[in-house]
Amino acid sequence: MRRILTAVLLMGIFTGCLHQYALSEIISSPNAPAAIGPYSQAVRVGNMLFLSGQLGLDPATGKFSGQGFEAQARQALENQQAILETAGFSLKDVVQCQVFMTDIKNYPAFNAIYQEYFDKNFPARAVLEVSRIPADGLVEIMMVAVQSK
Repeated sequence: MRRILTAVLLMGIFTGCLHQYALSEIISSPNAPAAIGPYSQAVRVGNMLFLSGQLGLDPATGKFSGQGFEAQARQALENQQAILETAGFSLKDVVQCQVFMTDIKNYPAFNAIYQEYFDKNFPARAVLEVSRIPADGLVEIMMVAVQSK
């Protein structure tokens, strides 16, 4: 048993797994809504930033920025941008987005809004229709960002 534990520990050290975990940092931005559950706004591991899903909540009021899809989508992207900036990242560092919406008919509207925030070098992305989003939002956006070394 001792040999197995030693082997696992050495494997973790040599692959960098333990090193990366030890260097994780919780990111919290005052310019984005506080988490509405037991999770962090973002976690930095080395040069990577993993951002939790953001709704279209106004950080000042804690309420949705509007009842319409477009207003909530813009606010969700603004919230993610605020978290990125707090961590020293920018939208140019985003490599992947996951978008959840309650009505896929909003896909064209989301594409138009998305292009206001990202230029020609778009991150990888998935868009899914879901039956419900927390707090009865219309859209939720998750991101992963990586800074060049």
